[in-house]
Amino acid sequence: MRKFNIRKVLDGLTAVSAVASASSAAQQQQAGNRETEIQETLQSEHFQLCKTVRHGFPYQPSALAFDPVQKILAIGTQTGALRLFGRPGVECYCQHDSGAAVIQLQFLINEGALVSALADDTLHLWNLRQKRPAILHSLKFNRERITFCHLPFQSKWLYVGTERGNIHIVNVESFTLSGYVIMWNKAIELSSKSHPGPVVHISDNPMDEGKLLIGFESGTVVLWDLKSKKADYRYTHDEAIHSVAWHHEGKQFICSHSDGTLTIWNVKSPTKPFQTITPHGKQLKDGKKPEPCKPILKVEYKTTRAGEPFIILSGGLSYDTVGRRPCLTVMHGKSTAVLEMDYSIVDFLTLCETPYPNDFQEPYAVVVLLEKDLVLIDLAQNGYPIFENPYPLTIHESPVTCCEYFADCPADLIPAFYSVGVQQKRQGYSKKEWPISGGNWGLITRSYPEIIITGHADGSIKFWDASAITLQVLYKLKTAKVFEKSRNKDDRPNTDIVDEDPYAIQIISWCPESRMLCIAGVSAHVIIYRFSKQEVTTEVIPMLEVRLLYEINDVETPDGEQVPPVPTPGTGSNPQSIVPQSHPSTSSSSSDGLRDNVPCLKVKNSPLKQSPGYQIELVIQLVWVSGEPPQQITSLAVNSAYGLVVFGNCNGIAMVDYLQKTVLLNLGTIELYGSNDPYRREPRSPRKTRQPSGGLCDINEGTVVPEDRCKSPTSAKMSRKLSLPTELKPDLDVKDNSFSRSRSSSVTSIDKESREAISALHFCETFTRKADTSPSPCLWVGTTLGTVLVIVLNLPPGGEQRLLQPVIVSPSGTILRLKGAILRMAFLDTTGSLVPPAHEPWREHNVPEDKDEKAKKRRPVSVSPSSSQEISENQYAVICSEKQAKVISLPSQNCIYKQNITETSFVLRGDIVSLSNSICLACFCANGHIMTFSLPSLRPLLDVYYLPLTNMRIARTFCFTNNGQALYLVSPTEIQRLTYSQETCENLQEMLGELFTPVETPEAPNRGFFKGLFGGGAQSLDREELFGESASGKASRSLAQHIPGPGGIEGVKGAASGVVGELARARLALDERGQKLGELEEKTAAMLYSADSFSKHAHEMMLKYKDKKWYQF
Repeated sequence: MRKFNIRKVLDGLTAVSAVASASSAAQQQQAGNRETEIQETLQSEHFQLCKTVRHGFPYQPSALAFDPVQKILAIGTQTGALRLFGRPGVECYCQHDSGAAVIQLQFLINEGALVSALADDTLHLWNLRQKRPAILHSLKFNRERITFCHLPFQSKWLYVGTERGNIHIVNVESFTLSGYVIMWNKAIELSSKSHPGPVVHISDNPMDEGKLLIGFESGTVVLWDLKSKKADYRYTHDEAIHSVAWHHEGKQFICSHSDGTLTIWNVKSPTKPFQTITPHGKQLKDGKKPEPCKPILKVEYKTTRAGEPFIILSGGLSYDTVGRRPCLTVMHGKSTAVLEMDYSIVDFLTLCETPYPNDFQEPYAVVVLLEKDLVLIDLAQNGYPIFENPYPLTIHESPVTCCEYFADCPADLIPAFYSVGVQQKRQGYSKKEWPISGGNWGLITRSYPEIIITGHADGSIKFWDASAITLQVLYKLKTAKVFEKSRNKDDRPNTDIVDEDPYAIQIISWCPESRMLCIAGVSAHVIIYRFSKQEVTTEVIPMLEVRLLYEINDVETPDGEQVPPVPTPGTGSNPQSIVPQSHPSTSSSSSDGLRDNVPCLKVKNSPLKQSPGYQIELVIQLVWVSGEPPQQITSLAVNSAYGLVVFGNCNGIAMVDYLQKTVLLNLGTIELYGSNDPYRREPRSPRKTRQPSGGLCDINEGTVVPEDRCKSPTSAKMSRKLSLPTELKPDLDVKDNSFSRSRSSSVTSIDKESREAISALHFCETFTRKADTSPSPCLWVGTTLGTVLVIVLNLPPGGEQRLLQPVIVSPSGTILRLKGAILRMAFLDTTGSLVPPAHEPWREHNVPEDKDEKAKKRRPVSVSPSSSQEISENQYAVICSEKQAKVISLPSQNCIYKQNITETSFVLRGDIVSLSNSICLACFCANGHIMTFSLPSLRPLLDVYYLPLTNMRIARTFCFTNNGQALYLVSPTEIQRLTYSQETCENLQEMLGELFTPVETPEAPNRGFFKGLFGGGAQSLDREELFGESASGKASRSLAQHIPGPGGIEGVKGAASGVVGELARARLALDERGQKLGELEEKTAAMLYSADSFSKHAHEMMLKYKDKKWYQF
């Protein structure tokens, strides 16, 4: 536990208040009439926080249901989530408050309602007739555990089977229990000496609703007569039952067993099965029983008018098929098809033409819910092809390691990505339309293009169209194909910087206007890509190797005071620092046998065919230095107008000219300071000890990882680890969930300072020094110790000269300081508008052009509105760190506004975003708060407690973008989108799709003349007469407790928040309103009571006159 020095804390507080008062005084003096110059239009009423939509595959699915009339699919999960899917683009997410696993789902077919059964023995009735479904009723069982539910078509009585073997009956209209109970001992009587086990199946005979088939786990099946309240037949088998299914004529049923067999029974022959099948058992020659197989977990028996019935089952493979993937078996007549799945099967359902169980089923598809996928199989085509899935369920195809979100992109981007992505699509899908086609789309009230980019553990990058509130994959890029794949363990000595996933994406830097893409991977590699619509073959992959380590021995160092020389063109400040190469390096060890000058990955040396889309411009790799692996890259930026890419880690910074393929800058972080280093650090030679390896996976909460693998306690990007090496695990303090970021924990202060990492990079055209009269291209560098340094860029003229003359880079000497690691930087012009970095418009690179055209097009587009105005104080730098934000006037470098964002926590993500024709700073803190601040004055506009940081996945993927949009990875398979814009919250209802649409229920099957005459058709049952209170009495009150749900409250409940300055007024208004609300509450309660009593009287009247004819009234 950390010890706090009270005196220091008090000193800190007084210092903060002193700084605050000083900064406010400075604001009044320096700002002068600045308040009138920049009109800030954003107010707190522009902000409101609410979740919008959730995309992706439901995490840890556990239950499946389908409404065959509405054509809606429901999936329940182990965390109590409910996902509903209609036609592509119609999706809905709901959550049970308890978080208990969903064990079963049952639609009230064509009623717009759904019953969910949970592992905490509760039943819930969901109303799907509203855009955001809500629970109307809940029923909590107190003494028995729910194991199976069955709701017959067009019935309001739900059968609930329990672990004790009993069956209770629930009225789904009132959600109350009937007094009618089927007790297990009555059901089996003397047929078994022991308890039959939990109820695993309930269904009514398709031809006679008065007969209920009950399956018990031990192998006993009972056909129960509901009217006479006794068993008609009992079927006993010595193998445990997993599922039961009826033939539609009601004369046969089929059971699946734990030994891999199926037994088919004739209803009136209970002594032995009519037939026993072992679908995957080897038939032995001497007539013996086939060898037992794995359990058949589920079987469905579906009939067709024109041919043989379908028997579809999951499981049942023989035990000797070790390593075989999970299978779905489709038996149709004499043919048996075994369909292999990528993941284990959770559940499956056969989709049929009719909702009536007593008609020919005519199955046309099978929905298979897998652990990590949803598959639809077309039963009507030969070979059973699968349907192409239109839902965005492949986010997790490889684990997501980073995420970026861009709203209001150039309009031509989505068509461009779609045109190259459509060529990547697989062939061989079913030709039919996707059969889950229910619901209607919402109104599209906003139409700007939105793109989400996800980086993955296998090195792939996916571009998604996220416009409106939909999600669709556009294009996939595989970055790993540039590297040689290691075929055996002997080939892998270099990748041991990470044990697995050496190609995992860590950082994405993308320029939407020029379409330049740059990625940093976990093996200390950077790849720059250009977008092209032409296919090309690259003979030799352009490559650079960079030796990024500050390597001067302590003895030789004068005293760290020297200013680093301006690097000569094309070289770093240290002559040994770069090894530019166009082919993989071969030198693998230094004179003392330590690995040296080798990168972690090996670039292919054969020609590489590159499809239309993103094509490699340059591969940059950091190399091992004297047995020490390269440190992971912590920040990255690319600029298309300058032709430069820059990246940094906890050793230093490197800048590369990707047009000339040369390293321009290669400095240790300490060298950046020159003589201005506030820490007076000595550069050190690298240690000879090996560091623990670090990958990219979720770190446990409350951990600061020991050793110095760039574990500077800073933004999520710094602590991106995929898999924790074993040698680190004992040191993790898992008990502390506060996600502490103590600066001194487990790293000595000297080591910490010398390991200052680069945490933020920003190219811009601005004032680099106080004396500057005009802006010029430069790079702003932020570090984990809160320092901002400026590097001047001297670019040659455009056209041919750009490729011939060198770019000159030099530190400017400008140093600014903030508390906490620097996260984000941006620049405003004199009007307070955002100055985007200069960029070059996209052009097709693989098509030759005229020289004049080339010179004209290569001129960068500088979008700075103020670059021509040579007046002082005409730009503002906005800098956000883990602890505070500052707005600095340029070129004077005076801090004009300052805001301490958090004292006790730290900011994980900060973005400068546009909203309602203005801009603001949006922050997400580790303590779960989402905050926004006006610019440039940094007034607090929103502060809402939204989501506590429970794992590193949230920290690594949370991002804000323009127009009030944000997202994060809520589970390993799902993206949660949210909005902090009041306008979007208000329009959300219209944008959401509708799940329920009025559809006529198909006509019941015709009984035919002879069946009607001789009573061979379906027998109906007046269940009200049997289960109603007048017939069966009331159920025991202690058995289950009724809980009314929040019901049909339409609308979005956003957690709006007040602002510091308006809290006092809000409190006064609340006091006045509280009095009125109290009176209103009493009136509402009285109205509810009278409505309830009216409902009871109406129901009693209905029961009284229900069966009377008109002439009896």
